[in-house]
Amino acid sequence: MRELIRRGAEMVLNGPPEWLEEVDRATLSIENMKAIADDPVLAAATRRTNRANLFHWASSNLRDPGAPVAANLGAEPLAIARDLVRRGVTESALHAYRTGQNAAWLRWMSIAFDLTSDPDELRELLEVSARSISSFIDATIADISAQMRAERDELTRGTHAERREVVALLLDGAPLDTHHASQRLGYKLDQPHRAAVIWSDQPESDLASLEAAADALTRATSTQRPLLVVASAATLWVWVPGATEPDLERLRAATRHLPAIRIALGSTGRGIEGFRRSHLDALTTQRMVARLSSEQRLVTFDEVRLVALITRDPEAADQFVKHTLGDLEPASPELKATLLTFLDEGCNASRAATRLHTHRNTLLRRLARAEALLPRPLEQNRIHVAAALEVLRWRASGA
Repeated sequence: MRELIRRGAEMVLNGPPEWLEEVDRATLSIENMKAIADDPVLAAATRRTNRANLFHWASSNLRDPGAPVAANLGAEPLAIARDLVRRGVTESALHAYRTGQNAAWLRWMSIAFDLTSDPDELRELLEVSARSISSFIDATIADISAQMRAERDELTRGTHAERREVVALLLDGAPLDTHHASQRLGYKLDQPHRAAVIWSDQPESDLASLEAAADALTRATSTQRPLLVVASAATLWVWVPGATEPDLERLRAATRHLPAIRIALGSTGRGIEGFRRSHLDALTTQRMVARLSSEQRLVTFDEVRLVALITRDPEAADQFVKHTLGDLEPASPELKATLLTFLDEGCNASRAATRLHTHRNTLLRRLARAEALLPRPLEQNRIHVAAALEVLRWRASGA
């Protein structure tokens, strides 16, 4: 029996990526995980935790098959415990571990049937494995819950905790007095401001890099002190005062040395409602970037307002793009960029050629090839074609 468990654990450790993706989908698809699934940083942390838990259990059984497996208190589960508390998520989110456990168990049963066809061996293998997996998950959930309680106790002390509490109330639409809330935040709410979400793609991000990006954003937008809230180990929420449009080129240049950092900018708003609305716009922008696996590092809500709306339902967006573009969808990026620029310039070929730094005749030849690939005449479908091309523009590598 120990040998069967050892061979099964080895198969898990060398399994294809699809096995892990099954666990991820199960974990992030349940209703109380929607807020986590929508957040790129927390969703990525959840996937890392799933992998860490699966490998922890399998590695333990590879070393000592069938022996009790200690709780996984490695870097990944402890990091997500800290981030969940900072976002105000309760221990109820840990029920997702059970959903992930069920998905992993289905995969393990399939492995077990490949390991032996003897009914008695199979029964014992499944019984021992079920007890082992259940005990491991129970212990891990208990220890992470304890860690979350400790994190919550720590966060309830000091200025940073008070700032997070006030911001959470404002974002939830609580009827706070503007003057009183401004005093507690040390930030004037009765003014125009623009929100940003600054986050890192790297699991081992450092707060200094996030704060450096926030400082660069402030310099490119305002001369006044911003409001910073640490939302997680890899995410910073920022509000920059003033109605000045940010100098995006200056900001890109200032953050070029921070390759793992991304910035999503909300719209400009005034007062408490503007404070809230701008933040929600920044979150929408961040989620769209993650949803489309966009490679863009600096994105504003004004740039993606339409695309964010269209792609809210990813499957419907895919169908819209395929139906609208037909054979143009898999065509070369050059053809799609030419047609999008032409439409963006009001169907003026001369202006489009100038913007693309190409000869007008070259542009017209590309347009003819692009239009020939469309399922319907361009002149009858310009708005839909432009919208579909915008969606492709924000997808990873424009694919």
